[in-house]
Amino acid sequence: MSKKISNLLLFIFIFQFVFIAEANAQLKEASPESVGFSSERLSRLDDLLNDYINKGILPGVEALIVKDGKIVYYKALGYRDADKKDKMQKDDIFRIASQTKAITSTAVMILFEEGKFLLDDPIAKYLPEFKNVQVLDKFNAEDTTYTTVKPNKAVTIRHLLTHTSGIGYAQIGSPTSNAIYGKKGIVTGMGYPNYSLKDQINKIASSPLMHQPGEQFTYGLSIDVLGYLVEIVSGMPLDKFLKTRIFDPLGMEDTFFYLPKEKSNRLLTVATQDSTGKLINLKTEGLDWVKEEGKYFSGGAGLVSTAIDYIKFLQMVINGGEFNGHRILSPATIKLMTQNQMGDAKSRSVNKFGLGFEVVTPEGAALLPYSIGTYYWSGAFSSSYFNDPVKNISAQLVLQKIPSLFNDLNKKFIVLIYSALME
Repeated sequence: MSKKISNLLLFIFIFQFVFIAEANAQLKEASPESVGFSSERLSRLDDLLNDYINKGILPGVEALIVKDGKIVYYKALGYRDADKKDKMQKDDIFRIASQTKAITSTAVMILFEEGKFLLDDPIAKYLPEFKNVQVLDKFNAEDTTYTTVKPNKAVTIRHLLTHTSGIGYAQIGSPTSNAIYGKKGIVTGMGYPNYSLKDQINKIASSPLMHQPGEQFTYGLSIDVLGYLVEIVSGMPLDKFLKTRIFDPLGMEDTFFYLPKEKSNRLLTVATQDSTGKLINLKTEGLDWVKEEGKYFSGGAGLVSTAIDYIKFLQMVINGGEFNGHRILSPATIKLMTQNQMGDAKSRSVNKFGLGFEVVTPEGAALLPYSIGTYYWSGAFSSSYFNDPVKNISAQLVLQKIPSLFNDLNKKFIVLIYSALME
């Protein structure tokens, strides 16, 4: 080997080492006091989380809090399953369920920035399956028959991003949407690795909307439709697009639709409680779909991840679209995503919805100590996150428990974070 080539290889090695070191330095641990938190008050989180574990409400939990780009709280407490065989670890992989939605919405906005479409374009312009979509008029619960009327406007990409499209959820939605979608074989997206995304989107498009487009917030399969839009517009399978355009640049090494075999043993067990209240491991067919070699990519619910991976994604958003030296989106696009995009349409709460996140309004900030403009969401297995751009806080709570604890532990988590903030 010539000296010139040898020097070049040495330069490349040093460059890679420095790059990796700088990338890892993006999320260093720091004392809570250095960024305005009280260590003593943050320790209350230990008591809260351990109390839930000791009372048998959940087997284990992981919590991660970042302020001003510094990790101030990062703990894994309790056990990975209800049998208490193994202790919870920081690199445990969890089913993020609907936390997938923000990532798929980001993929949509990457293509938006490239001029591939406008937010108010009809979805039928790119997915012709939706050209003849109808709106539910009357529904007969006894035999699940229904009548329809024509939509008064086209379903747009913005409607889908804000869940105002009129598309509901299958299996976990309203009794009406469950019945209509059930007859057509439409599913939630989790637990069906061998299904076809194209086939599912065709079935959704042939089903009636639950209401007129833009009329109100209806949680459903809108983001799964957008995952298919990403495939059609980009010409790439959704998993490949997310990997190359989001996961690899951000250093999200443990985020997948389907886990590599060497990582599958890190997937957490889902816990529930039996009729007596005893904590048990949930054993449901299809719960470990991510361990298979699947081909169905649910943009609304299909990903698994780790706390540290997802916090990297949240840091990208709170940084105005950049993290690890890689820019994913522009600050202007992040601003679009994190403000009210549903106008005066009926919301599900006092808060409004942006493009991928629920956004805290003044009314919402009066209920919990969020800053106005904080954005957040959660997953079906009780995980949750929020970004507060005013206080520059990202927080992630990892659980694998159903029914969801969002209205209990997750809200207490929020309260204790802000009660420990001294500035």
